[in-house]
This record gives sequence, structure tokens and C-alpha cells, in this order.
Amino acid sequence: MVAKPRSRCCCCTWFIGIIVLIAVILAVVLTFKHRSNHSDDDQPGSIDKKYADALKIAMQFFDIQKSGKLENNKISWRGDSGLKDGSEASLDLSKGLYDAGDHMKFGFPMAFTATVLSWSILEYGDQMASVNLLDHAKDSLKWTTDFLINAHPSPNVLYIQVGNPETDHKCWDRPETMSRNRTLTKIDTETPGTEVAAETAAAMAAASLVFKESDTKYSSTLLKHAKQLFDFADDNRGSYSVNIPKVQPYYNSTGYGDELLWAASWLYHATEDKTYLDFVSKNGEEFGNFGSPSWFSWDNKLPGTHILLSRLTFFKKELSGSKGLEGYKDTAEAVMCGLIPSSPTATSSRTDGGLIWVSEWNALQHPVSSAFLATLYSDYMLTSGIKELSCDDQSFKPSDLRKFARSQADYMLGKNPEKMSYLVGYGEKYPEFVHHRGASIPADANTGCKDGFKWLNSEEPNPNVAYGALVGGPFLNDTFIDARNNSMQNEPSTYNSALVVGLLSSLVTTSSSIESFI
Repeated sequence: MVAKPRSRCCCCTWFIGIIVLIAVILAVVLTFKHRSNHSDDDQPGSIDKKYADALKIAMQFFDIQKSGKLENNKISWRGDSGLKDGSEASLDLSKGLYDAGDHMKFGFPMAFTATVLSWSILEYGDQMASVNLLDHAKDSLKWTTDFLINAHPSPNVLYIQVGNPETDHKCWDRPETMSRNRTLTKIDTETPGTEVAAETAAAMAAASLVFKESDTKYSSTLLKHAKQLFDFADDNRGSYSVNIPKVQPYYNSTGYGDELLWAASWLYHATEDKTYLDFVSKNGEEFGNFGSPSWFSWDNKLPGTHILLSRLTFFKKELSGSKGLEGYKDTAEAVMCGLIPSSPTATSSRTDGGLIWVSEWNALQHPVSSAFLATLYSDYMLTSGIKELSCDDQSFKPSDLRKFARSQADYMLGKNPEKMSYLVGYGEKYPEFVHHRGASIPADANTGCKDGFKWLNSEEPNPNVAYGALVGGPFLNDTFIDARNNSMQNEPSTYNSALVVGLLSSLVTTSSSIESFI
């Protein structure tokens, strides 16, 4: 028996070894190249404990603000309330969220809360799931949209307010014990309110995407209401602030064009019906305020609309060069350039401590909303492979936007001159005298409308901690007065919570955006 020659096998072994070595070297190079596109603390899969802990706390405020017959209630000092809300119109408006430190249900900011919370879930649901908070977020959203559905009993009727703020604010009591008449306010074809109808349409459309896979029937119901409400808003144009003057002291609208664009944008994402894309293209010049960056808030949806429509240019190749979307994309870039501190077009609206500061009342709304939009845009750039943002003659990276977002989040969580966390329950020092009726009154106290004011005037800290409440925030000089009667600085709001949940979710882990909601 003749032995087979071994030289050929040796050659094979050497050849295979060389191939393996080349593969290893390529893998190392590609890994290094991938990591070089991210900052050192942005590695995929790592959870930032600071933001994760803050997110867990922030999510609790939705539970604190719930009205109705509570389910799986984990807030020891909260109970059922508002069970007869809507009864004067034979509607069940018992659910929904109380607006702030009072017991009002204002439909305009509540719908905005639902829209932003939906957006946060759609973009950062995976990040929420990584810390076991996705179901909680969806539950809070559904509690809100259940109310919005019931508030829309027919195509051209929408109930936009439960309670009389003048009567409500004359009482200091727990929601569980309030006994006053809960009057209703509505819009219809005779008394239109385009901005509220359109914002509610946006909320329904965005939420329909959240529940599209998990509850198709509910998703379809939401989308049906969204379409009806958009038609109602567009066919019966008129400002609710003009037609219902009593709303002006509380949530006065500065116009409805932004809500129409915002709603159409969300309806296009939910349906891919070109009618809605045509709407934003045709009405952009009139309502889009192109070239003029502004601040995202419950009243001004334009910056959010600019970012949301820019999303299409990043992820839909057939729309990347769309003339109808050009103004939105350019203005979105201008908004982003204004936020980066070292940009030549950076806004000067900042405190010495580095916080974006636009308004004395509810000062934290604008920095938190701006930071949320910045992380979104940064993630759109990263996911689509866009490496630079041009601001006049300088270029910036997605990491610059994320660095800005972190700076605002960190300020909010205690990295500020007061060394105060403005998110109640987070950190060692946070407001103890929050302007919030339920938090300020002991759960076993037997108080009525008027005698409850002794708790407003009490010099003792709140007996109940309003975990997750984001208070109004500091003055321009970075100072803060922790006093219960300081509603300017120390009253939380539910729509602020939606924004802060979105921001913190985006920072929990390395972010990237899904290319399609559909």
C-alpha cells in the first residue's frame, strides 16, 4: 500500500490558515471602524443606570395623574376618582389624566401628552423594554386614548375639557373626595376648535401605530377617529381660543396651522395615504414657518413636525429629494444647529448653568423637548449613515446633538448650580413642597373644598411623594424656590412627563431608529 503524498494537505492547511487570519484582521478593522462612529460611552447594549433609574421614576407620574376606576394601582395614596365625569352628556369620561397639580382634564395638552408618549414608544420602545417599562408606557398611553375615544362621540363633536378651572382652583382637596359639579366643554361645527381637534387626531394616529401589532382592533378604532378628527379640524377651521374665550387663561392657543401639519404628518405615517403628504407639501409655506426655528411645546408643534417629516427624507429613498419636504428638512437642521452650544447659530436662550431657558412658567418644558428632538435627529443621522450636520461654515456630528441632550438631562437630574434634581424622587435632593393637591394632603385626611387649604399653606413637606413629577424648573439665574405656593416653578404637568420619558428612553442605551413605523 502506497502512502499518499502529504505536501498537498500541508498547502491546504497553510491556505486555510491565511484565510482565517485575514478574516480575523478584517473583523478587528471593521469593529474598530464601527466603534469609531460612536463615543466611548455609547456602545450598543450597555444600559446607563442613571437614565434607567430616572426613567423608572418618571413613568410613575402617569399613575399618580390617572382619573377613573384604577386598575393594578401601585400608588398607595391614590384611589378611584372622577367616576361620574362625562355623565351630563351621557358619556364615560372617567379615565384620562389630570393636567397638573389640580383636578382638571384639559383635552389640548392631554392629547399632546398622548402624541409625544406614542412617538417615544415608537422610536424607543426597545430601550423601554430593556428596563421592563414598555408595558407600563403602553398602559399609560391607552388610559389616555381611552378617554380621547370616548370624548369623540360623533365625527364633528369633541369634548375638550372636564371641569371648570375657576371652580376647581378655588378648592384644595384630594381628587378622591372632590364633590363639585364637573362641567363639560366641547367643540363642534358651530363652535370649532381646529387646534384641539387636530392635536387629538395626531394623538390617535400616532397611538394607532403603537397598538398596530398588539391590538389590531383597537388600532383600527384609533385610526378611524384620527381620520374623522382631521377632517373635522380642516373642514371647520377656527381657533378654540377665539371661539371659547374662557380657555385663554389656561391653555391659550397661538394658532392652529401647526396642529394641522402635525396631524397630517402623523396620519401619513399611520396610513401612507399620499393625501396627507400632499397636505403638508401644499400647506407648508402658509403654516410651516420655514427658516425660523422655534420651540417645541404643547402649543407649538412646528419643531416636532419639522423633525418628523425630516424622518421621511432619511428613511424613504423616494422622498429624500422631495421638494415638498425641503422646507421642513432645512428648518429641522436650523433647529438642531441652534441647540448645539458651539454652533455659529447657537441660541443665546440659556442660563449660565447651560440650560435652554425660554419661559419663566414651566421653564423645563423647552429644554427637555429640545433635548428629545436632538436625540431623535441624532439617531436618524446615525441610522441612515449621515455623519455631519452643516451649521453655516461648521460641521457637527450626531454625537454633538447627543452631548447637548445629555447636558439638558443631567441639568434636570441635579447637575446644576442648585444641585437639585427637578425630577421628584430622583437623587438625594429634590423638591419636597411640590404644588400638587393629592401629594400635599394625607391620604387619610378628611378635608373638603375649602378647609384643605391648610395643607397648601402647611410648612411641612408633602406627606406623599409625587414620584416622577417634573416640576416647572429654575429661573433664568438658575435659582429655584421650593415652596408649595410657587406654582410657577414647583407645579408639575403631565405633558412634561411625556417629554421627559421620551428623552430618558433615548438615553437609556445606545440609540438607533427603526426606519419605518409601519
